[in-house]
Amino acid sequence: MRWAASAAAMTALLFALPWDAWLGEFAAHMLRHIALVALVAPLLALAMPARWNGFAPPALAGATVEFLVVWGWHLPAPHLAADGSAMIEAAQYLSFAIVGLAVWWGAFAAQSALVGAAGLFLTSMHMTLLGAILIFAGRVICDNGMTLADQHLGAMIMLAIGTPAYLLGGLVLAARALALPEERSA
Repeated sequence: MRWAASAAAMTALLFALPWDAWLGEFAAHMLRHIALVALVAPLLALAMPARWNGFAPPALAGATVEFLVVWGWHLPAPHLAADGSAMIEAAQYLSFAIVGLAVWWGAFAAQSALVGAAGLFLTSMHMTLLGAILIFAGRVICDNGMTLADQHLGAMIMLAIGTPAYLLGGLVLAARALALPEERSA
């Protein structure tokens, strides 16, 4: 229950505080997005009762769908549509939360911890690639009035939170899978 309460509190802070005024519109969007998929989602996955693990999506399927959803929303047309409509933006955040939960729950519930680790490592890699593209772009990718500095800050938030969260999760699962048999039973 504490995992779910932590996830609820973090989500409330993400949407209640004036991040746009403090960071810029895109950087605030990226903070909310990354916190949902890399911090809130694993907390919710940890809160799932073990008896529900049979319903968890396969780890690599969850990672694949998450990749498609995240990259799809960061294409110019869908990104601009979400930027121009509160309803579409809410759908965007909801889809981020759902696929984030799918990745983490699938990884934690996987029959093989190595398969779960692979799903998290793949997600870390594509998040890092998207962040790098946004940082090294010489121009604003989605011309909705944001500045290049806002785009760069948003990408740095993605890299500072998303990449390490997925990497750490993958390393924990890999270590669990590779532990000596006597250590696993302890």
